[in-house]
Amino acid sequence: MAHTGVLRPGFIQLRVLDMPAAIEHYTKRIGLHQVTEGADGRVYLKAADEFDHHSVVLRRADTAGFDLMAFKVREDADLDRFEKRVADYGYPVDHVAAGEQPGIGRRIGWTLASGHRIELYAQADQSDPRPASHNPDVWVLEPHGMRARRFDHALLYGPHIEETLDFFEKALDFRCTERVDLPDGLLAIWLTAGMKAHDIAFVKHPEPGKFHHAAFELETWMDVGNAADIMTRYDISVDIGPTRHGITRGQTIYFFDPSGNRNEVFSGGYTYYPDNPTRTWDETQVGKGIFYYERAMNDAFLSVVT
Repeated sequence: MAHTGVLRPGFIQLRVLDMPAAIEHYTKRIGLHQVTEGADGRVYLKAADEFDHHSVVLRRADTAGFDLMAFKVREDADLDRFEKRVADYGYPVDHVAAGEQPGIGRRIGWTLASGHRIELYAQADQSDPRPASHNPDVWVLEPHGMRARRFDHALLYGPHIEETLDFFEKALDFRCTERVDLPDGLLAIWLTAGMKAHDIAFVKHPEPGKFHHAAFELETWMDVGNAADIMTRYDISVDIGPTRHGITRGQTIYFFDPSGNRNEVFSGGYTYYPDNPTRTWDETQVGKGIFYYERAMNDAFLSVVT
């Protein structure tokens, strides 16, 4: 159970260049399901193991990248409470009416100092496919593709990372599970709203609003291997992996969608409790922290963003 009014990641909206190719990638390869297509052409996807209406939104655009990430809060009154806290911190807050995305209630949103739009919402309709809730089997629809179980987290690149950390801790009650400190300052942070190793992460970068990856949770390390087989079979561009992180301890492989947006499939990771200390890494071991087996950084992993 989450320990704050922010429950968990809700959905992410990404820009894609070729909608049919993107739909094929996210449904047939990663293993999501298309829920609906909006009148404006946006496409709404989810994993079969998620209850809420959708967790991924694809928008056709001329450039790939990140539009927004939304978190679900416990109840509608939390939106008013967090609006005041965000505004008091100094970020102007705007309102998105219920139904702007199908199945989603009213939302509040703002732009971080890193250049990324974050939103909160409380109400979401359920949609099919979804898990059974009475005498439930392990799955209702047989898993396919990489067998993604949920949208898990995102990593974003931008400036003012110290302010971003301060904001998430003070305004939204997130906890910093891990961080990378270099001699010239803070490089990266991993933040959680609940008991996962992370729900969102940030890396210091001079350009604002950049997108590194969206991650999808798999059940086991064997599923990460299955995902690698699929990537080879369908000639999907791979960044690195299968490997493991020292930071978060997750087992992972990174790859790209047809538009160049980086994806991750991720399993494992530790359980975080609110009384745990923040795990810290320095410049002597940061390569091992990012890629535990290789013990070295990957240049493309650091530099390629959308």
